[in-house]
Amino acid sequence: MVDFFENLKNKIVETQVWKSIFRHGFPDTDTNRALVMFSNVLLHLHPVKVRKSALRIRYTWCLGGLTFFMFILLTITGVFLMFYYVPDTRSAYQNIKDLQYALYFGNLMRNLHRWGAHAMVFLVWLHMTRVFLTGSYKPPREFNWIVGVLLLVLTLLLSWTGYLLPWDQLALWAVTVGSKMAEASPLIGYSGPFGKEMGMRVDNDIRFMLLGGTVVGQSTLLRFYVLHCVGLPLLATLFLAVHFWRIRKDGFSGPL
Repeated sequence: MVDFFENLKNKIVETQVWKSIFRHGFPDTDTNRALVMFSNVLLHLHPVKVRKSALRIRYTWCLGGLTFFMFILLTITGVFLMFYYVPDTRSAYQNIKDLQYALYFGNLMRNLHRWGAHAMVFLVWLHMTRVFLTGSYKPPREFNWIVGVLLLVLTLLLSWTGYLLPWDQLALWAVTVGSKMAEASPLIGYSGPFGKEMGMRVDNDIRFMLLGGTVVGQSTLLRFYVLHCVGLPLLATLFLAVHFWRIRKDGFSGPL
């Protein structure tokens, strides 16, 4: 039995998937202990050595850096907007109007936040397209490609959750349509394939979880506000740290 598990472990650690995530073996020797320490994102975020080619910016057009700049811009302007916005259906729309017409530089900050969000979505798509066309998703960067896909999904979710906050007709119906699409998700949506077989109902499926009810209302606005301002940004920051670390460890992602 011991030999079986030992052979199974050896087969797992020799797979490409394992090697794409873990660069070194188990810390069973002094060398491996040092390598694990140097390559751990929490213990050693900045790498010990950097390849010369990793410092080049040719072929990338700095699309990843521009996307990160937009994330920083959105964070700064978002914190400013939080001082003057209340996630309440009775006052949310008026808060936005006050930002536009009654507060000094309020309209500037709101427009920077809005257009910065559009620019971030556009730039992250361009960045992913460039990475795909230059083959930068191939070994040894396949793990970082998956992290990038997750960051793309988080970017789209950030944009969607922020869409509801102005609480106007455009936002209300956009979220209504989006939540109906979520209801059609396989397994976890009431209207989706195998949803009813999995016990999904209108009061316990993914749409109900997103809206906090069966219709878009106060619970929906509060949930989207918390996701947009706290939950999703924290997840994005975590994945960004891993993404940047793997970029430095795996080297330049464009053609040499």
